[in-house]
Amino acid sequence: MSQSVSIAVVGSGYVGLVAAACFAEIGHRVVCVDNDEAKVRMLREGGIPIHEEYLPELLNRHRENRVEFTSDLRKATQGAQAIFIAVGTPQSETGSADLSYVDAVASEIARSIDGYKVIVEKSTVPVYTNEWICRVIERNGVSREMFDVASNPEFLREGTAVTDFLHADRIVLGAETPRAAEVLGAIYEPLSSGEYYRSANAVPGPRTSDDPPPVLLTSTKAAEIIKHASNALLATKISFINVVANICESAGADVQEVAKGIGMDTRIGPKFLRAGIGYGGSCFPKDVAAFRHVAEQMGVEFGLLGEVEKINSEQRRRFFRKVRSALWTFRGKKIAVLGLAFKGGTDDIRESPAVDIVQWMLKEGATVTAYDPAAAARASEVLPAGPQMKYADDAYAAAQDADALLILNDWQEFAELDLKRLHYTLRYPIVVDGRNLYDPAKMAEMGFTYLSVGRPGISHTRDAAVGPRLV
Repeated sequence: MSQSVSIAVVGSGYVGLVAAACFAEIGHRVVCVDNDEAKVRMLREGGIPIHEEYLPELLNRHRENRVEFTSDLRKATQGAQAIFIAVGTPQSETGSADLSYVDAVASEIARSIDGYKVIVEKSTVPVYTNEWICRVIERNGVSREMFDVASNPEFLREGTAVTDFLHADRIVLGAETPRAAEVLGAIYEPLSSGEYYRSANAVPGPRTSDDPPPVLLTSTKAAEIIKHASNALLATKISFINVVANICESAGADVQEVAKGIGMDTRIGPKFLRAGIGYGGSCFPKDVAAFRHVAEQMGVEFGLLGEVEKINSEQRRRFFRKVRSALWTFRGKKIAVLGLAFKGGTDDIRESPAVDIVQWMLKEGATVTAYDPAAAARASEVLPAGPQMKYADDAYAAAQDADALLILNDWQEFAELDLKRLHYTLRYPIVVDGRNLYDPAKMAEMGFTYLSVGRPGISHTRDAAVGPRLV
C-alpha cells in the first residue's frame, strides 16, 4: 500500500477543491482551508459551490473521513506534511498575476510552522514565485531547514477536472531538494505506480495500472514556466485555427476539413484545433497576459502572445457581426441563446465569450432568452433578469418564437437537439452556431438558415428573407 501523507490545501476554488477531493480519493488525509466561513460551512454540510463531474461523489465519499474543511490555517499547517497553496492569482491592471493572496497565505503559514513542511505552489504563478515565498517565510523567522518550497502545476480543464487530475497526461513536480521531491513523490505514488487504477471504485478514464501517468521531476522554475507556457501554447492553437477559419469563410472552404488535415500531422495533433468564438474562462486569458508580462519583465519580446489576445477578442466581435448580418438589426428582435458559461460542462462564466455577445445584443436593443444547463445562476449576477433578459428551463423554451437561435457553448445536449421540434418552435428557422455542432448539409435539409464558424453559410429558401413560419 502507498504511504498516506497529511495534506493541507489552502483555497477551495476550482483547483483547491478538486485537488483536495482527489488527494483524499488516492488515500491521503486532507484538510481544505478557506477564510470564507460561509463557504466552509456549506462544504461541511454537503454543498458543492462549483459544477464539476465526479466532484460531488468524491466529496460525499470522503467528507469527514479523509477530507475536512476549516478556516483555521494555523491548525491545518501544523497538522500537515505538505501544504498546497491553491488561492487565486487574478490578473492585475498591468496584466501581471496578482500574487497578494499567495503572499498573505505564505506569511500566515510561516507564523504557524512547527516542524519541517513542504509548501507547494498549486496556483498558477510566474517564474521566481518560489523564491519570493522562501523570502516571505524566512523574513517571518523560519529557519531554511524547516521548509522547502516546491511547484506542482495543475493542468485541469473545467468540466473534466477530476478526470484530468486522476488520469493526468503528466505529473510535473518541481523541487530543489531530495527531501521535498520524496514527499511529492509519495503523494502521487498511488497514481504513478498504477495502484489507484486497480481500485474497484476508481474514477474511470484513460489511465490504467499498466499505463499510469508519467512523472516529470524538474526545478521549481521549470515547473512554473511549464504551466504558463502550456496554457499560452494552447491559447495560441485556438487563435490560430480561428484565423484559419476566417480565411476558410472567405475562400468557401470548410475549416473542419482543414483542421482535420492539419491535426493528422503528429507534430501538431488534433486537439485545440476547433474553430469557434474564442477562448475564455479563468485560465487562458489571465495566463496568456501574465506570461507575456513575465517575458517583458525579463527583457524578452513575446509579441506573439499579444496577437493571440487580439485575435481572441476580435473573434467574439466577428461572430457578433455575423449574427447582425443574419438579422439586419437587433432592435426589437427576440434572440434565443444556448450556452452562457465559457464552455460546456462547467458553470464558470469568467471571461465567457457568450456573456460578452449577450451584453452587446442587449445594448443594441434585442431581447434575449438564454438557457445553460449549469451557468444560469452565475450568469444572472452579471446579466440580471428583466424585460430584455430572460432565462429558460430548456433549449426549446428559450427558442420559443425567437427570431434566431445562437449556440454559444458546447454542452453535449446542444448537439443533440430535436431539429424538427426546433424548426417548429423558432419564429424564423435561423441558427447561428458558434461551436460548429451541426452539419450544414443536414441543417439545410431540415430547412434552416445555418451560419457557423469557418464554413460556408446555408440559406434555405424559406427563411427569414421570405417571412415568418406560418402556423
